[in-house]
Amino acid sequence: MIDSKQRFSSRVENYVKYRPHYPDAVIDALRREIGFTPDQVVADIGSGTGISCEPFLKNGNTVFAIEPNADMRAAAEKWWGMDRNFHSINASAESTSLPDHSIDLVVAGQAFHWFDVEKAKLEFRRILKPSGRVLLMWNTRTREDAFNRAYEEFLHRYGTDFKSIRHEQIGEDVFRIFYKDSSYKTLKLPNHQIVDFDGLKGRMLSSSYMPQEGASNFDPMIQSLREIFDHHQKNGQVVMTYETELHLGQV
Repeated sequence: MIDSKQRFSSRVENYVKYRPHYPDAVIDALRREIGFTPDQVVADIGSGTGISCEPFLKNGNTVFAIEPNADMRAAAEKWWGMDRNFHSINASAESTSLPDHSIDLVVAGQAFHWFDVEKAKLEFRRILKPSGRVLLMWNTRTREDAFNRAYEEFLHRYGTDFKSIRHEQIGEDVFRIFYKDSSYKTLKLPNHQIVDFDGLKGRMLSSSYMPQEGASNFDPMIQSLREIFDHHQKNGQVVMTYETELHLGQV
């Protein structure tokens, strides 16, 4: 199996262009739930190409972006490098290199399922201030309409280790152990992408479990995706629907 810290090295271009972003409502929810303000310091763990940094940098927060994958880290630095509040660090969830009790909010966007949970928990406790929180968030695809159901079936058909690595493998049993006194709050926010066929293809290829060009089943896979798109598109586009899933608490 590919090292989890290197899985996305060949996916960076598609990841930057085609992964969904997080809605502005994430910041609104944090303001409402914990009184989140722009002067609070954020550690974005497994920050990847910088998508998960975006709502916090736009809010004016100082963000320490912790990312062990050099290619993804470089993409984030290209995007956010001119923002004085953005600080890129070559480190991991289990060893962030950040000072003790220096962080108000630890964020993991689309990343927690790659961590060593026990080691990450100890590290987060070390870097968080006594009142600090951890926000785990994912953009989770929904299957409420025919297109999104067909796309899910397509991923099951062609994905290599799709079932074993998807973040839904992490559930309440893990969260109860991870969060202090098994106490955390879950919020779900609507999100979506409107994409043409190139956008759908790029979104699919940004996933580490999908075959890449050169694989024996690559061409049949693209043809199948084309057929799904053509069947469900309206005016040359389809809507990919998500719930932005937030889990918030202390560790």
